[in-house]
Amino acid sequence: MERELITSEYSYREVKIEETKIKTFSKDDRMNRSFRVYDGGYAGIQFVQGSADEDTCYKKAQDNLILKRPYKFPLETGVRHRDKTEREYSDKELMEIAREAVTYLEKNYPDFIFGGEVSAVREVKSMSNSLGLDYSNTDGMLNIGISFKHKDSKDITDGWFSIGQRNFDFKKFTDMADNYLSNFTNMVELPEELIIQRQYYGFLAKLDECLNAENLALGTSLLTGMIGEKVFADSFSLTHDVSDKETWCTPFFDGEGVVQPDDKRIYIKNGVLISGYADKFTANKYGVPHTGSAGFGMTDVPYNGNVNFRIERSGKTVKELLDGRLSVVPIMAAGGGFNDKGEYVTPVQTALLSDGERFLGRLPEFAIKGNMFDMFGKNFIGVGSDDPIFNDKQIIVKMDYSK
Repeated sequence: MERELITSEYSYREVKIEETKIKTFSKDDRMNRSFRVYDGGYAGIQFVQGSADEDTCYKKAQDNLILKRPYKFPLETGVRHRDKTEREYSDKELMEIAREAVTYLEKNYPDFIFGGEVSAVREVKSMSNSLGLDYSNTDGMLNIGISFKHKDSKDITDGWFSIGQRNFDFKKFTDMADNYLSNFTNMVELPEELIIQRQYYGFLAKLDECLNAENLALGTSLLTGMIGEKVFADSFSLTHDVSDKETWCTPFFDGEGVVQPDDKRIYIKNGVLISGYADKFTANKYGVPHTGSAGFGMTDVPYNGNVNFRIERSGKTVKELLDGRLSVVPIMAAGGGFNDKGEYVTPVQTALLSDGERFLGRLPEFAIKGNMFDMFGKNFIGVGSDDPIFNDKQIIVKMDYSK
């Protein structure tokens, strides 16, 4: 009989901003633990919030073997501890940064009303077992998220921007605020050629679904039968990436204790589909490659779905990728998304026109349209090597639109 323990510690501090004033300060500290025993091809699990006697919890986990949760796979081994924390913030420091942010916005942009929060988070996730596995991942960051509304606007809010950093540089925040707000009241027209520039995470939801190895095997994925085929642009590569640089508060190990070489695994290379993602159970059930993609089932056995997808950056900046063209950056786009055919439609309530580095003005409302195979295929321009707008990765892609 083997034992395993998964622990998740979470600490969150938040200063809430309403009507350009500091309203509240709150704290949230949690510790969740999942005690597991494995015997005879089954797992017994006892989930605990907060502190509790370990021997008692393992005894309850053993008693829960009677529930017959199947898990027949060998446990992993290895020792590694990764701490990406660069700075920790006291409650006083967090409040001081919040006051400084509110003061800056109120002084420089008196025609706007601001809300949002200044928050600090610290997360520790660890896994150990009776075979000697001992992993832990620690990370933390400070984030300022700001909603803004012009005093003449009839909407509840006109837009939102945020910036998170491990070691917070306040000037990067003020530069971002200046970029978003300086030309916001300058109304401009949509360019004839619509080139969307945005953080790409929202675009990846359909790929996440399509690359699930179970969906590929059952024929419910748009990519079923395409392993080894070219499905997207030569410049499009998609990687599961939990390396030091490319991830925030995400452990390097999966829910089964599997670690990827160099903390990465490629799924699409230069447009060619390499494989779907599968945990041990899915790989065994459908006879597909195991990719170390188990989620952390704290109250149950692991499940398939631990992927942290990243589109590989190009060697060019956003401005170089645009090559003299202008781009459109949606900052409020509620509703819509991908349908079952991979077609993407969403209304854009607020968007700004950009030269790749600076915002030039605000655009009228419109809707963007596209198709997954075109967005990552013939209409894919690239992901910039720099972060001029969001302090994060930015996809550049051509799309259609309707006013």
